[in-house]
Amino acid sequence: MADTLLTIEEVAVRTRLSKPTIYKLIRQGHFPRQLRLCANKVAWLEREVGEWVAARAEARAAE
Repeated sequence: MADTLLTIEEVAVRTRLSKPTIYKLIRQGHFPRQLRLCANKVAWLEREVGEWVAARAEARAAE
């Protein structure tokens, strides 16, 4: 199954979070980890980022 790869800029736009906040959440274990594509390039799976956003919406609905 193919999955679209997102850059940090695309992740920031989709989540409306700043780059430092995204990396902070990753360190805390609260955001999907990036994939290392090569020495100087990382990306996120679009599906995982979408699932993270959906989980935030579900948590809000449960409040």
